[in-house]
Amino acid sequence: MWRIKHFVYPFIERFEMSRIVNMQTICVRRIVVRLKQQNAVQMSSSSGAAAQNMCLDLVRRHDKENFLCTLLLKNPERRSAFAVRAFNVEVAKVSEKVSSSSIGVMPLKFWDDTIAGLYRKNGSKVPEHPVIEELASAINRHRLSKMHFQRLISSRLNTNLHFATVQQLEDYAEHSVSSVLYLLLEVHDTRSVHCDHAASHLGKAQGIVNLLRAIPHQTLRNAVPVPQELLISHGVNQERMVRNAKEDKAVEEVTFQLASIAHRHLQKAKTLLQDSAKVPRKVQPIFYPAVTIERFLDRLRQANFHLSSPSVIRTDALLPLVLYWHNLRGKI
Repeated sequence: MWRIKHFVYPFIERFEMSRIVNMQTICVRRIVVRLKQQNAVQMSSSSGAAAQNMCLDLVRRHDKENFLCTLLLKNPERRSAFAVRAFNVEVAKVSEKVSSSSIGVMPLKFWDDTIAGLYRKNGSKVPEHPVIEELASAINRHRLSKMHFQRLISSRLNTNLHFATVQQLEDYAEHSVSSVLYLLLEVHDTRSVHCDHAASHLGKAQGIVNLLRAIPHQTLRNAVPVPQELLISHGVNQERMVRNAKEDKAVEEVTFQLASIAHRHLQKAKTLLQDSAKVPRKVQPIFYPAVTIERFLDRLRQANFHLSSPSVIRTDALLPLVLYWHNLRGKI
């Protein structure tokens, strides 16, 4: 009996010790796996926060007025809205850096391929980029329309901003600015003909105003973004538009006509936006660029349509307060 115990007990003890060690190993492995999962979540969260901040900072530095308007949106839609705005900035920067459309096609092709990749369902890889990361999240969350992104990109192929007619200018503004507003409406799950109609007119007004504001910063080597039909009808050439002499009444008349076109689109948009039953309160900040456009056109009118006037070029210091007041009142 003693001999049996002598041989069996050590075996049992070794078995128990082995079982305990195995259990400890399993527990350790589970803890390690859990820690790795937690770290992965933390890293993913940190990466997402970094990408979000990158988009926000990009819009703040390159598109200040729209940045202020977008800040007044509510989360989580605001985060997706900044992703769309940041994408627009990235695409716009491409056309600003190049003067030849053949050179500009390559970086624009990158963004076109990226958008195509984000909409493929075969899990194709897209470049690692903060804006792309945020945009992918926004597209998946809100089912944004691919067409609007494609129009944004294609509109930037006109890197010289050469327009033969006013209609071409309006089409450019529709694709390059209204498309952003359509996407922001989709971010808020608002797909209505009435809101799209208002966004179309507002985008055209903002696009024309953006081009007017760019004229004082043009050089003699750049084409002025003014339709040729307007220049010809007033006997004004590109050089005179760039010089923008205060006493040049013909240049003043061209500027007046462009500002009038923008103003008509702005008034049409504001008329549509007055129908509160068809314009949800949550999407009103999307249309706050109407405030910035109206304030610019008013300064331009007071300066007798002289684009180089200091009162026209200066930063609107009161704009943040004005936008906040409009948001507080719930009116555009």
